[in-house]
Amino acid sequence: MAEGYVLKASVRDRVGKGAARALRREALVPAVIYGDKKPALPIAIPLKESTIALHRGGFMTNLGTIEVDGVAHRVIAKDYQLDPVRDDLIHVDFLRVAKGASLTVDIPVHFINEEKCPGIRAGGVLNVVRHTVEMTVPADAIPDALVIDLAKAQVGDSIHISAIEIPAGCAPTITDRDFTVATIASPGGGAGSDSDDEEEAEAEESED
Repeated sequence: MAEGYVLKASVRDRVGKGAARALRREALVPAVIYGDKKPALPIAIPLKESTIALHRGGFMTNLGTIEVDGVAHRVIAKDYQLDPVRDDLIHVDFLRVAKGASLTVDIPVHFINEEKCPGIRAGGVLNVVRHTVEMTVPADAIPDALVIDLAKAQVGDSIHISAIEIPAGCAPTITDRDFTVATIASPGGGAGSDSDDEEEAEAEESED
């Protein structure tokens, strides 16, 4: 699990569009902390430090700490909005995370040994069906990624979730089928032994 971020925040005494615009003029981002059966807490976080945390990666899969008036809140970002023109953060929703809690998080999929993959070396193409997999994970042990080793993958192979090593305590939220995460497609995308699997994968994506 990657190291989280720490942000210092202040309580917002006013809410609404006018108050939010005033905060943004002061290089602050309106945000809210909610959940864990406690009242929602409207806060303002610094734009610069929040943007650094966002672009460092894993913003929505790493736990963070927000310090408000000397009280530390353990959180995970559940949603954020960007300015459509400047691409700046304009709002963040944080979920409180209690000790020992489980979370539902989209875990990224990473591939290794692409340069050794016999299917790719033969001209096949890695077709990523799912760039992330929604999983239930322990809040204190959120995996950075699901790692798929392509060292033995051949043209026409489909890589299903059952072939991936799942970290202890974690489980995919889809439990009714062995869904496809990636395929090694035939060169040029022509008909091949993988075509049925790709059609099935596309159907799975549309269902989810």
